[in-house]
Amino acid sequence: MIDGYAKDHLHGRLRRDREALLWKLDGLSAHDARRPLTATGTNLLGLLKHVATVEARYFGEVFGRPSPEPLPRWQDSDGSDQWAAEDETVEEIVGFYRRTWAHSDATIDGLSLDAPGHVPWWPAPHADTRLFAVMIHVLGETNRHAGHADILREGLDGRTGLRPEHEQRIDEEARAAHRARIERAAGAAAAAEARRSSA
Repeated sequence: MIDGYAKDHLHGRLRRDREALLWKLDGLSAHDARRPLTATGTNLLGLLKHVATVEARYFGEVFGRPSPEPLPRWQDSDGSDQWAAEDETVEEIVGFYRRTWAHSDATIDGLSLDAPGHVPWWPAPHADTRLFAVMIHVLGETNRHAGHADILREGLDGRTGLRPEHEQRIDEEARAAHRARIERAAGAAAAAEARRSSA
């Protein structure tokens, strides 16, 4: 009984976080979706491409169910799984992610939580694992990168929230006042720390 509940709960969270990550691209131009927004080049479309590739590999080859389509390379030194080349469109990468969901969902639905899998890129003795551990791992990856996407999207146009129904209208004046209050607290804490250090 608990296995069925756990599997349904984890799968439901994964579905929710997939949608949250995808929503972060909603309404963006192709340029804003793919341009680097951090010093290391992190970008929204690249996050989506990376998570799709991770999910395709973990719910595919780990359980002897390789993706039915060619997968982009991943974990290359140039990070090519984390950005979109000129000839890759937003629609293509979003489509790849959605098709990955269908393949992953079939794996999850078709296996029990204790179904064995082998992750060749994990070190021994962890390479031999179970669906439960892989679901936790992929959920963590998806959630982590959805958090990155939250921050990137907020920096682009101020949009925040987990899902469309949680989005709030941006009150720029209230947001600026809130940020200033946090900055004052940080400055006061730094001054107090300096006084303690010099005493």
